[in-house]
Amino acid sequence: NYIREERRKGKLSSEVNVACIKSGQIKEVCVNCDGGRIVRPLIIVKEGKVPVTTDHVEKLRRGEWTWNDFIEKGLVEYLDPMEEENAYIALNPEDVTPEHTHLEIMPAAILGACAGIIPYAEHNQSPRNSYEAAMAKQALGLSCANILLRKDSRGHLLHYPHKPLVQTRLLDVVGYNERPSGQNMVVALLTLTGYNIEDALVFSRGAVDRGLARSTFFRTYEAEERKYPGGEEDRIERPPPNVRGYRAGEVYKYLGEDGIVEVEAQVRGGDVLIGRTSPPRFMGEYTEFEISGRVRRETSVDMRHGEIGIVDAVLITESSEGNKLVKVRIRDLRVPELGDKFASRHGQKGVIGLLLPQEDLPFTEEGIVPDVIINPHAFPSRMTIGQLLESMAGKVAALKGVFIDGSTFYGTKEGELKRELKELGYSPTGCEVMYDGVTGEMYKVPILIGVVYYQKLHHMVADKMHARARGPVQILTRQPTEGRAREGGLRFGEMERDCLVAHGAAALLKDRLLEESDRTTVYVCENCGLIAYYNAISDKYKCPLCEEKVKIAQVTMSYAFKLLLQELMSLVIYPRLKVS
Repeated sequence: NYIREERRKGKLSSEVNVACIKSGQIKEVCVNCDGGRIVRPLIIVKEGKVPVTTDHVEKLRRGEWTWNDFIEKGLVEYLDPMEEENAYIALNPEDVTPEHTHLEIMPAAILGACAGIIPYAEHNQSPRNSYEAAMAKQALGLSCANILLRKDSRGHLLHYPHKPLVQTRLLDVVGYNERPSGQNMVVALLTLTGYNIEDALVFSRGAVDRGLARSTFFRTYEAEERKYPGGEEDRIERPPPNVRGYRAGEVYKYLGEDGIVEVEAQVRGGDVLIGRTSPPRFMGEYTEFEISGRVRRETSVDMRHGEIGIVDAVLITESSEGNKLVKVRIRDLRVPELGDKFASRHGQKGVIGLLLPQEDLPFTEEGIVPDVIINPHAFPSRMTIGQLLESMAGKVAALKGVFIDGSTFYGTKEGELKRELKELGYSPTGCEVMYDGVTGEMYKVPILIGVVYYQKLHHMVADKMHARARGPVQILTRQPTEGRAREGGLRFGEMERDCLVAHGAAALLKDRLLEESDRTTVYVCENCGLIAYYNAISDKYKCPLCEEKVKIAQVTMSYAFKLLLQELMSLVIYPRLKVS
C-alpha cells in the first residue's frame, strides 16, 4: 500500500504496478514496470467515498483540466491485470461500499468499437453480439470522405447513409456518426408471403426504387511501363495485330489512341482497359516468318471475368521507379436485388428473398408501409430482445424527431419507451393494426412495426453468381480450373459421386468424372503394359521396353490417372496395365 500511495502522490511513475499474490505456499509482492503491459484507468475509491465530483468533470469539459490532471491529483490510476486481482471494483457510483477500492469510469467500455454500436446489447444472447461485432466490419458506408479521389484496389460506397435513430454513447466516441454505415428502415414482423422463411427478407420495391440501400462498387486496375535489361521496355499503346498473343474479337474497341480506355465507357469481363506490349521473354524468341526479328508480346490489362461496370476515372502518373503508371477505376451501381445480404445491429442477418411492389405490402391505419418485412421466427430461439427494444425506440425517435439513447446498461428503459409511445397515441407494445395490401382486409392480430437500423453487407449476389459450360483447364491435370475468378468448373465432389453410386447411375457418373473432366486416349503396349507413343517421323508406334515388337491398344482414361502412372515411373515403380 505504501508503493501505491507514493504512486498516487506522483512520486512514482503512474505506470508502475504492484500486486500481492497469495496461493498455496507462495506469498510474494510483484512490482511491474516493464513495457508492453495492458493497463486500464479506474477511479480510486477511499473509505467508500468517490473523490471525483461533478466539479472535476465540469473543469474537464471547460478545458481547464486535462486527463493527466486526474492522474496527477490521484483521482484516477492505471491498473494492470496483476494488480487488478487485488482490487474490488464497483460498476456504478451507487454500488460503492467501504470495501470497494475502485470504481469503473464507464462499464460499457468493456465493449470494443464494433460491440459498442449495438443498442440494448445487454438484452441479447451473447453469441448474437459477437456475430454483429464481426458483421459491423462488413457493412457498406462512407468509409472516408475522399473516396472519389482515392484509387483503392476495391471499395464500396453507400449512397445515402443515415445516423442511427437509436444511438449509443460509443457511437460519438468512435466517430461512427460522421461516417455511418447503414440506414434506418421501417421494419414489420410478419410471415406475409413465405418468401422470408429461414432469415430471408421481403423488401419494398418502392423503397428500393427511391434509393434504399443503393451503393456503388469501385475496382482499380493498373499497368506500369517496366524497364528491362538491355534497354528494352513495355509500351502502353493499342497493340498492333502482329504482336504475339493478339486477342480476337472486339476486346480493344474501347481503347483510345493512347491505348487507354475512354472514361464513361461501359465495359464488361474480357474487355481490354489498358493496352500494353512487352519485349520477348527470352533473347532467342524469334519467329520463322518475321523478317524484322524480335516480336513483342501482348500483355494488356483486361476487365475481370464476370464483372461489368463503367469507367469512372483514369489516372496517368509515375511509379516510384520513374516508370509510367496508368490506373483505371471502374464503378458499378449496385441496386439491392434478390440474394443481397443485410443485417440489423443484433446479429440478425439475412438475404433478400422477394422484392414486393409497394401496393402489395401491408399498411397501417396512417398509411405507413414497411421497407422490410422480417419473419417472427427469427426471434424466439435467438433471443435478440435488443432488436425489439430498438424497434420501439426507433419509433419514438421518428415520431418525436429526437435521437434515443440505447447504450448498453444505460439506455432508455423499456417502461419509459412504452410510456412515450402511449403519450404519442400509439400502443405501448409497439404493435399496430395493419391491413393486407392485396385484399385490404385487416389482420386479426396487431403487428409489431418500428424503425430498425439495417446494414448492407458487402456479400452481394452480383459478386458470387457463377456458372460454366466450357472453359479453361489446368495445364498439369487438364481438369477444369477452380474458382469464380478463373472461370472455373463446379466441383462434383466425393459425396456427390457417392449419391450417383447409390442410385446406380453409371453412365451419368462416367459423364461427370471422365467425359466432362479430363478424358484422354493413351497408347498402351499389350506385351509389357507400359505407356507407348507414336513416332511421327518413322510413322510407327514405339514402346520404351519392347521397341519395335510393340502391340498397341488404345485406352481411354483420366489424364490425372496417366499422370499418376508417370509419377510412379519416376519413382522407379513399374505400373503394368493389363489390357484385355
